[in-house]
Amino acid sequence: MATNFPQCLFLWIFVAFCSYLVRFSFCQPSGYSQAVATFYENPTSPGSGGACGLENDVASAPYNAMITAGNQALFKQGSGCGACYQVLCTQDQNPHCSGNPITVTLTDECPGACNNDPVYFDISGIAFGKLAKSGEASQLYNAGRISIFYQRVACNYNTNILFKVDKGSNPNFFAVTSEAVDGDGDLSLVEIQTSNSSWMPMQRMIGATWSVGIQPDTQKPPFSLRLTSETKQSVTAPSVIPDGWQPRSIYKSNVNFPNQL
Repeated sequence: MATNFPQCLFLWIFVAFCSYLVRFSFCQPSGYSQAVATFYENPTSPGSGGACGLENDVASAPYNAMITAGNQALFKQGSGCGACYQVLCTQDQNPHCSGNPITVTLTDECPGACNNDPVYFDISGIAFGKLAKSGEASQLYNAGRISIFYQRVACNYNTNILFKVDKGSNPNFFAVTSEAVDGDGDLSLVEIQTSNSSWMPMQRMIGATWSVGIQPDTQKPPFSLRLTSETKQSVTAPSVIPDGWQPRSIYKSNVNFPNQL
């Protein structure tokens, strides 16, 4: 009996190629890119706001531990602080993944070996567990390092911008961290206006914390702050820092950016 070996070989190659396309193209959600993810310290860790200047504020509202550190592809020498990302993992990547997305804010840097991968998320322990199927978070924690999909999304905190005066501020030096910034989330410029001066640019001190020198005899509070986002949108918080301000105090504004990119 004659065989159709060439035809069978062609069919096998065709099926294998189609399977490759299904696995590596069709299974990647539209709009998402691939990355690697690990988690902070332990399953109950809220993560850190250290390299962005948010300190332990990430554990409570409006962040509620839904945060991540990122390698330089995300952290961008601090200019990426505040950006929001939707991340998920599928059962093709790990059988314990739910496939449901979560949204995290970039609040810290993942240095060193994290930069061996093109894009690397080090997610808070609390947020990492939310990537798992119900009742299977422990198996995902045991995996430690997983493949994920991610995409940039608009931040939306359902509150107005919060300004935390840095602990190192004094009558001659003023530094402030912007929190709960909607829209782009990350800032390209922060400016300050004292009660009797024009707008002055501040300098990025660390991540989301910006600073400026103050002449206390002539540049008096209240201070207004003007923020410019990555996409060059601006909002102004008039007289948001009151006379008698204190280091570590948080002052709530009455403004925020539109919650869109």
